[in-house]
Amino acid sequence: MTRRVPQSPAPWILPVIILSQFAGTSLWFAGNAVLPDLQASGGIPPGTLGYVTSAVQFGFICGTLIFAFLSLSDRFSPRILFCCCALLGAAANLMLYLAPAGLGWLLFFRFVTGVFLAGIYPVGMKIAAGWYREGLGNALGFLVGALVLGTAFPHLLKSMGPVAPWQQVIVATSVASALGGVLMLALVPDGPHHARSSGFDRRGLIVIFETRALRAASFGYFGHMWELYTFWAFVPFFLQAYATFHAETAIDIPFWSFAIIAAGFIGCAGGGLISRKTGSAPVAFAQLSVSGLCCLLSPLAFLASVPAFLGFLLLWGVAVVGDSPQFSALTAATAPKHLVGSALTIVNCIGFSITIASIQAMSVLSDRVDARFIFLALAIGPALGLAALRPLLGAAAARAQVE
Repeated sequence: MTRRVPQSPAPWILPVIILSQFAGTSLWFAGNAVLPDLQASGGIPPGTLGYVTSAVQFGFICGTLIFAFLSLSDRFSPRILFCCCALLGAAANLMLYLAPAGLGWLLFFRFVTGVFLAGIYPVGMKIAAGWYREGLGNALGFLVGALVLGTAFPHLLKSMGPVAPWQQVIVATSVASALGGVLMLALVPDGPHHARSSGFDRRGLIVIFETRALRAASFGYFGHMWELYTFWAFVPFFLQAYATFHAETAIDIPFWSFAIIAAGFIGCAGGGLISRKTGSAPVAFAQLSVSGLCCLLSPLAFLASVPAFLGFLLLWGVAVVGDSPQFSALTAATAPKHLVGSALTIVNCIGFSITIASIQAMSVLSDRVDARFIFLALAIGPALGLAALRPLLGAAAARAQVE
């Protein structure tokens, strides 16, 4: 007997999806937050931040492709898939605490966690799309905002110092992910707009490069991804470099890492609201412009006072991810209707592959270049992304004049 689902979402649907998304994605940077402790214990060598972050990214890429090829979110209810991946991701994350110490095990379980994150972040967005046809862009803004808060959450736990040693950070994020999966399964049925796709189609790769509008949206997203995760991964490094440059300065690095990453929620949610009036392209262009400018000004930030320096990074944190849901909306809007799912999968996989290259490049620079100047390399992404976006920006302006 088919379970009847109301056509309009109950008031708790979106908050539960957001909360579950936040809880599940708290696994993403859990390894980064505790890495200094693992290095201090002697089990992990220094200079491994890029490898640890890239292991999760690579796992996410592999997981996304596996789920797409097997059409898992079509064969099974997406809420069941979300719950299973949240539980399995929590278990893989917990193994950082239970497994023998060593870089190999750390990278392996970070990779496995990334695989299961592919069943949390994209599947959570699909669940939301099953409920929200009107105002989906706004809903996606809050969902990406939940990803941002989840990514920042381990740093907040770590900022509690002796109250939350690294083992408790790992346990807390694992418990949060498991509870988020159970909440999604228990309180969010499949929505009335939930539709099965036709399966993964490799033609989506050709369409990305052949269709002018989709190419603009995709390459704008690629430029954005060159900057985003590398900035997030190296925020603690940048804060430590500032504190070292100003020897008399004391900064709570875990707390401010949390605050700077979490500030992106404002950019995502606020950008989603603004896009309802202006469209996605102008919002994405404006936020990518701000984050690109922050890349160029980053060396000068070292000359600023502590409040000005932290304010600068908070502004950067708002802008660096605020365009992300808008790029998702642009990709979905410009892709051929029968290839939306495949195009989104391919674009996301290429984008996350770019993050690995960017993170590894930053790891090399951090060992060879003065820390004040390393973020200049991130400006490459916004510059190329802005150039790619210009056709969509012109189209949005033309529509505005007609209206």
